[in-house]
Amino acid sequence: MGRLSAHQLPVYSDSTSIAVFDPAIHPYSSLRIPALVVSKRGTLLAFAAGRIDSGSDWADMDLVMRRSEDGGSTWQPLQVVAKREGHTPTDNPTPIVGQDGTIHLLYQRDYARAYHIQSVDDGKTWSNPTDITYAFDAFQDEYPWKVLAPGPGHSIQLQSGRLVVPVWLAASDVVTPHRSHRPSRIATIYSDDGGATWKRGALVPDVPGFKNPSETMAVELVDGRVMLNIRNESERRRRGVSYSNDGISGWTPPTYVEGLFEPICMGSILRVDNPGGEPGLLFVNPDSESIPKHPRANLTVKWSADGGKTWPTAQVLERGVAGYADLAIGPDGTGYCLYETRQADSKKGLSIHLIRFDIPSLQGQGK
Repeated sequence: MGRLSAHQLPVYSDSTSIAVFDPAIHPYSSLRIPALVVSKRGTLLAFAAGRIDSGSDWADMDLVMRRSEDGGSTWQPLQVVAKREGHTPTDNPTPIVGQDGTIHLLYQRDYARAYHIQSVDDGKTWSNPTDITYAFDAFQDEYPWKVLAPGPGHSIQLQSGRLVVPVWLAASDVVTPHRSHRPSRIATIYSDDGGATWKRGALVPDVPGFKNPSETMAVELVDGRVMLNIRNESERRRRGVSYSNDGISGWTPPTYVEGLFEPICMGSILRVDNPGGEPGLLFVNPDSESIPKHPRANLTVKWSADGGKTWPTAQVLERGVAGYADLAIGPDGTGYCLYETRQADSKKGLSIHLIRFDIPSLQGQGK
């Protein structure tokens, strides 16, 4: 008997979700684009785009955050960390937990400018924004973009201390009413001075058939290489990967990962270093391969013990509507997933929920 498809897998038995951002409570028509990190003090920091008049990528919106100091059971009041300016989207939260405990956050405004803010008090307060669009402007001679965006979702600091953020750029000929997100290329930007200044890395090679790569997430592998896990619109309908020895240069031509279905949606990848268990990688996205028309549904977390080459075990976290999602791990080894969903009785747009899951169970070592 062959391995069950993700749609046939049983739902994780302890999967009770908690609403973190809810348009029925918070003053937004839809809450989208989740990002999640766990601070050095063990605090969960959840970020989202609060979209005001609609769920559109071009809606007026604020960048919002909530904190939880008890593993997600309760949440402090919603905090606006980047307020909209005029009629522009403020989106793509991309947080990084620094080795020194500093929380870095990158985001974009109007898909035209990028900013960096940081918190040194566990996300309670934030610095004034620094415009870092200059790092993106450095791509213009090689790729004349009209749309920029970091992430979204958590990014990483390498063991070397380098902050690495995947970015995507679109060189659209369409300028009104909104600039198209296609065609697109991907790369990284980076900081070697703790976020004070940022530079561009190399563009990931443009490969025939690998269509419109965009929202991308980075992970540092055990051997020190950086792997990008790439959303794309290729006919293969599989996630793409590219590798670099330093996270900024020499990217390999993208290839496909057979075990990771691509519903054309953001996904999240995370390295797990278990002192008492098997090291490996976690990945989550809506695995709707076996569902007609491949909707954003059937949110599935998968485990790889070979650096992302194969993904032999999986658990469904949410059978119903589920879109963008981000992963984090608590100090006690608990897995967390923050994801978009739609409540059955909601007359508004998407909400964002948190779900806990057991990593040893996914590895097949636990219950």
